[in-house]
Amino acid sequence: MTLETLLPDDIELLARQVIEANMAEGRKVAVAESCTGGLVSAALTEIPGSSAVFERGYVTYSNEAKMEELSVPLDIIETFGAVSIACAWAMAKGALAKSGADVAVAISGVAGPTGGTSLKPVGTVVFARVVKGEEGEPEGELKKFEPTSRADIRRQATVCALEMLKP
Repeated sequence: MTLETLLPDDIELLARQVIEANMAEGRKVAVAESCTGGLVSAALTEIPGSSAVFERGYVTYSNEAKMEELSVPLDIIETFGAVSIACAWAMAKGALAKSGADVAVAISGVAGPTGGTSLKPVGTVVFARVVKGEEGEPEGELKKFEPTSRADIRRQATVCALEMLKP
């Protein structure tokens, strides 16, 4: 059996749009992923010519990886938790600084089926985007996806992250 495409058509189409739009702008992108486990990076690299745009991806699933690979401060994780806009923003900042890309997006969340709390139930996913040279407030978003399945939460998070990578 031969696979023609690895990912669902909607994700591949969105990834193609991200690559083409960033290529037109001359921008390099980086991704810092936790709950998506590399799905955003996989979607981007599925597109021929993505090497002109995709600089690198970090899969920092554990708190230790977030601190070691992306320089997320321990106090952010201890104070706000790994599933917080503060942590996602620190992840995106770290990915941008370490990669030399022009834009970085970070994703962290609770994909389930376990691990949720009353404050952060299964389906809670946070996103952040940092653009080189832009100062100001952190750009972040918290979404609460319907906890239908682990795969669906990760798919929805991948779509949101790809949307954030559009110029």
